[in-house]
Amino acid sequence: MTEKIIHTAAEVVERASKEKPADAVLRTELRSRTGISREDGRAISIAVFAYYRWHGWLNLKETVPQQIRRALELNEAFQKNQLSVSDAELLRAVPGWIKDCVEVSTGWLRALQSEPALWLRARVGQGSELARELGDCRSAGAGALADALRYEGTKDLFRTPQFHGGRFELQDISSQVVGLVCDPKPGETWWDACAGEGGKTLHLGDLMRNKGLVWASDRAAWRLQQLKRRAARAGLFNYRTALWTGATKLPTKTKFDGILVDAPCSGLGTWQRNPHARWTVRPVDIVELAELQKRLLGNAVEALKPAGRLFYSVCTLSRNETSEVVEAITKQFPKLKPWPLPNPFDEGAAETNQLWLWPEKTGGNGMFIAAWENG
Repeated sequence: MTEKIIHTAAEVVERASKEKPADAVLRTELRSRTGISREDGRAISIAVFAYYRWHGWLNLKETVPQQIRRALELNEAFQKNQLSVSDAELLRAVPGWIKDCVEVSTGWLRALQSEPALWLRARVGQGSELARELGDCRSAGAGALADALRYEGTKDLFRTPQFHGGRFELQDISSQVVGLVCDPKPGETWWDACAGEGGKTLHLGDLMRNKGLVWASDRAAWRLQQLKRRAARAGLFNYRTALWTGATKLPTKTKFDGILVDAPCSGLGTWQRNPHARWTVRPVDIVELAELQKRLLGNAVEALKPAGRLFYSVCTLSRNETSEVVEAITKQFPKLKPWPLPNPFDEGAAETNQLWLWPEKTGGNGMFIAAWENG
């Protein structure tokens, strides 16, 4: 890589912090600079993320540009041959405290050090056709996963007519599985309680064939505005939006067939795609977020219809935010009965109300999903 690319990446690294994540600083930097080609922008991104991915191997006494060069060397060697790093050395990829709250395996660590895949979600039933049109795509599988496409080309997808025509969204495969296991039916009424910019809202609406209604709420109005723009592009109109802070006062008096609480979390499941977060998340963050998740679920329960289903998802793998939250909610609300979830990656697996999606097995983010029925 050129010195210009290395030094631009170093500027991003030096400006990044817990309050200013590296990916956000990177986007701002690339937008603000003129004369950076798409190829150079990609190279800068690779350099920044390599720095955080291989941070545990770096000599912090060296300058940041020197560290980035070393990180790129390690990254290139690993991508060519994963055995260039021993199992014991892989523990450097994550902070030492993580073993106290996550089942750390060699497979997970090797997945974290690999380049993340780019996943597309085609509109329902259009996966094969979209793959032919875009090229460089392969489906994640048959059945429910047929519309999840792994893109391996170099096109600027945001400039394709298929994107502008609402034919697909960029959405990680594990995030897509959340919508698939919710399995909403046309005509039902759903609530995406922590909708963000609406990726899962749009998926629910599409699975419902634009029939029925999805309420989407978030604490930030600007995120809901993004949802509206995305829904317009996709031609989806079976939704409503409302602000909700997570408090006991709900955004609507509507009772729902299904509620999805895709709660704020520590994001440990995204550490492959977002390696900067490995070094900014703290154990206390996980404890605090687990309490928030319990409050959100506890407040949302009241909006369920009889026999309505409650789904809980988080892109994390810590026990505090997954199985321990499920245990607490099940104990707090005896009327909630475990709802069995299929595993789209293993159709023959026994169904359980807790589904763990690990990056080394799915090719996507780490994700946890749980579900109950209102008895």
